[in-house]
Amino acid sequence: MIVLRDEKRIARLARLAQIFSFLGLGILVAGLLFIFLSENPNVFLFQLVALVGGFVFSQIGLHFAHRYLRRPRMDQVLDKAAGKYARRDGRLYHYLLPAPHVLLLPTGVAVLTTKFQTGRITANGDTWQQTGLGMRRFFGREGLGNPTREAEEQAAKMVAYIKEHAPAAADAPVFPIIVFTAPNIASLEVKESRIPAVHASKLSGALRQRSINLKPLPQEQYNALRAAFDAPAAHLIEETVEAGEE
Repeated sequence: MIVLRDEKRIARLARLAQIFSFLGLGILVAGLLFIFLSENPNVFLFQLVALVGGFVFSQIGLHFAHRYLRRPRMDQVLDKAAGKYARRDGRLYHYLLPAPHVLLLPTGVAVLTTKFQTGRITANGDTWQQTGLGMRRFFGREGLGNPTREAEEQAAKMVAYIKEHAPAAADAPVFPIIVFTAPNIASLEVKESRIPAVHASKLSGALRQRSINLKPLPQEQYNALRAAFDAPAAHLIEETVEAGEE
């Protein structure tokens, strides 16, 4: 499987994660020290501003850290997981297209929406819940959000991108899959979801099931998709990822 990723963007955002995290911590500490070192009558107002500012910077740092500092990164997990299905004929694009992770297959385009959250994940239709974290949910955690809506938005962006940059393949199948990448997720239970959601270890099965009834794309459409997807990666060197057998 061919993997193309924007390493410079990953490195840049990983650095931003560190900067925002340190800024957030620094602002919070400064706000605490201000109480003891200042006689300003508005000290508590300044502390409140520092608390809000520090929290905002910390959350931004946390957002980037989960995606670009965490090891293994989500894109690295997808390399192995998707490669089990698309060993010979897949092209996986990371952080190069309107959706962060896109897998081009001979039968269509899989938009992989990644989530790193752990614990017990449940979904009933479009309602998602994360439980089983205890006190950990208050420390260094980012909310689960609504993976269904995220996946639909990312797929819609790719449909629009294809219509603009590869009109010959405008009717090519585009299907989203939600992928949880954390190795220690307790459980994942999805009922009546419009979009399949799986752990990374089950991604190959989900890809197989989703594309089993799809016919191979006409060569003209596939070539148009590949050209449109490769264009933002023209400056990169293709990386071949070999995945082991399931």
